[in-house]
Amino acid sequence: MNITVIGCGRWGGCIAWYLNKTGHRVTLYGRANSVHMQKLIKERRNEYISFPESLSLSTEYSCIQSAEIIVISVPSQSLRSLCKELKKLEIKNKIFVLCMKGIENDTCKRLSEVVSEEVDSSNRVAVWLGPGHVEEFYKGIQNCMVIDSADDETKRMLVDSFTGDIIRFYYGTDLIGNEIGAASKNVIGIAAGMLDGLEMTSLKGALMARGTKEIAGLIEKCGGNPKSAYGLCHLGDYQATVFSQYSHNRKFGESFVRGEKFDLLAEGYYTVPALIKMAQQTGTELPICSGVYNVLYNSTNPKKALNQLFERSLKDEF
Repeated sequence: MNITVIGCGRWGGCIAWYLNKTGHRVTLYGRANSVHMQKLIKERRNEYISFPESLSLSTEYSCIQSAEIIVISVPSQSLRSLCKELKKLEIKNKIFVLCMKGIENDTCKRLSEVVSEEVDSSNRVAVWLGPGHVEEFYKGIQNCMVIDSADDETKRMLVDSFTGDIIRFYYGTDLIGNEIGAASKNVIGIAAGMLDGLEMTSLKGALMARGTKEIAGLIEKCGGNPKSAYGLCHLGDYQATVFSQYSHNRKFGESFVRGEKFDLLAEGYYTVPALIKMAQQTGTELPICSGVYNVLYNSTNPKKALNQLFERSLKDEF
């Protein structure tokens, strides 16, 4: 299968490496002025691994036009602008696979909705979500992930084609729930990092349980299956986000409360305003996400935000 991966960052590079490893013809596309892409073309390696000669590298749009499947791994808030660029190529009858976790901040749209609004209707859209870090995949450490799509045939073909000895894919059954769950777990990851920064790591168990509960409520209010919050795309991804040394979101939260600089992408920072808007639109209570939002955007003291959670009225767990 002829696949082009758009996005030469750490996850895009890993996806291209993995799909090439599973036997597909893969081209990794990056902009000619991208520092990451320039390094890859010059050295054929990133900070983790060398890329085999069978994996093609390109800065030309032609590799996108000739692909059967277009895998996208870019920051979630730049997805719409990328799609507007791709629209000029008049791409039709392709499969777009989105490997980011986020909600468009301005519109509160899920990423599959953003792509569907911008590309020709003959194209099909799927999402690739779930736990795992590139540092571990490159070492051959296995994990389980999910592919979901509104088109059942597309979903099943991708799962069957992409499953390999490192990643076992499951057929997703709730596109709404899986996308919201995947995006919101980054916010929970920031909260976990804040607990680490406050030296209150033992509270992560409560964070995981109650965080999953509130996201399940949001998923249900948005028309999804609340059980999806307990699947691979949300609760299943917590270990990789709430505890891992490799998690950008956890590290961002920890650095934030300690007043330290952190320059790497933490998608949860951009997702939490959208979640708050969605909560207001649907009448959903998101106490943990609201606490994270207030710390990040309203300068609320982290300990005060935590105390406000403990001062909420007592209630049944379920």
